[in-house]
Amino acid sequence: MFLIHLFQNQKNPKWWIEIKTTIPQCLYYFGPFDSYEEAQLHLPGYIEDLIEEKAINILVSIKKCQPNNLTTCSIPI
Repeated sequence: MFLIHLFQNQKNPKWWIEIKTTIPQCLYYFGPFDSYEEAQLHLPGYIEDLIEEKAINILVSIKKCQPNNLTTCSIPI
């Protein structure tokens, strides 16, 4: 049953928020969401959290994908 669910997710990926920051140099994924609009609704909270953590150069995209890792950083955070 798990393999069927995994295959369906790869075939029909959900919406994810992808956020890149330069300081710290990280890539974050937040989700999954059922729609683009749902992701947009949650986006301000994630940005607010990163601003409070002093992240710099926050770049955002919302896209359908299946991330392998939710957080990836080039330097320790």
